[in-house]
Amino acid sequence: MLDRSEPYEHGTGAALAISITHSPARRESHHTDPGAEVTNKLPTHGCPPSALSVVMIAYLSKMRSSEMSGAETTQFLKLSSAVFYGLSSFLITVVNKTVLTSYRFPSFLVLSLGQLTASIVVLFVAKRLQLVKFPDFSRDIPRRIFPLPLIYLGNMMFGLGGTQALSLPMFAALRRFSILLTMLLELLVLGIRPTLAVKVSVFAMVGGALMAALDDLSFNLQGYMYVMITNTLTAANGVYMKKKLDTADMGKYGLMYYNSLFMILPALVGTWLAGDIDRAWQYEGWNDPFFAAQFLLSCVMGFILSYSVILCTQHNSALTTTIVGCLKNISVTYIGMFIGGDYVFSLLNALGINISVAGSLLYTYVTFRKKPSSSGGGSGDSLSSSDKKLLLPAAGRIDNV
Repeated sequence: MLDRSEPYEHGTGAALAISITHSPARRESHHTDPGAEVTNKLPTHGCPPSALSVVMIAYLSKMRSSEMSGAETTQFLKLSSAVFYGLSSFLITVVNKTVLTSYRFPSFLVLSLGQLTASIVVLFVAKRLQLVKFPDFSRDIPRRIFPLPLIYLGNMMFGLGGTQALSLPMFAALRRFSILLTMLLELLVLGIRPTLAVKVSVFAMVGGALMAALDDLSFNLQGYMYVMITNTLTAANGVYMKKKLDTADMGKYGLMYYNSLFMILPALVGTWLAGDIDRAWQYEGWNDPFFAAQFLLSCVMGFILSYSVILCTQHNSALTTTIVGCLKNISVTYIGMFIGGDYVFSLLNALGINISVAGSLLYTYVTFRKKPSSSGGGSGDSLSSSDKKLLLPAAGRIDNV
């Protein structure tokens, strides 16, 4: 789950955001559902859990404060929502890696099962409390969203498998292949042709990843296979969602909830048949409160990440959200060299990783660059129609850049 993201993770990682219109009505009340207005316009993403808790508490307390001026409140919401998203996106990657590698938890399948269960429980409770909105169950929902649940489950499981098997720098570099696959699928299925600048930036990302792979001293064939399967599923998910328009009213939370609900039983059966439930049951680290806390956090971070993306884009812009996601991935790339203890330095590998990072920065710039409007009076946060056509869907989500 990467990126979703993330992820990726997740699971589930997204240059899939589109520009948000900043209307005064959206800031009149802090009691409106922050996800309702932007859910269908967004990408489907080493920091202690306490840091995230502090940001969440500060954010909620300021939301309820009536003593701040409107300008001060708006400025605080912009900053806190961006920090909240950055911490959430960073934390979900690091926590997954820590649980699977540092603590040597034996089964990424059991962890994905925990994430599915947590998504169902958290979203069900949040819907009952009217914190989020998505359609009630109906008989036509399975037909409307199929085969997205299968893609969602595979993306989550193989993404966590790649996280366990590879170092974070190589995992982040190889995940950028999903953007190349999305670009090719968009050309073949949707007929969307990227500009030369987008092609150059994508090839720089992929070329750097290939250079790094040529001298990966901790090479793991199984991990590479897991990541490439995840990239293929991520690209297929994004293009399929663009083509299948009858899922638009489901929203981000609705798709997450029903994907998890429909796949929980098959995932449980598959994990049991693989023998991973027994291995997880016999794991000796369950009595460690630090491991238990991080395992639980890994399970619920999918929902927290999705919520933070919505808040960040609502209070800032799609461009800000994408830049924060890109900066997060750069942080994961370099800080990840010291997390998990499985990265082995070599000059060619490090050079390739840096080229891939530079390509991701260039990609962010050329995809979201602001073009002057013909009247010269366009909004600074809005994107031209030609820019919107270049935005990759859920496959190239922020967490993969």
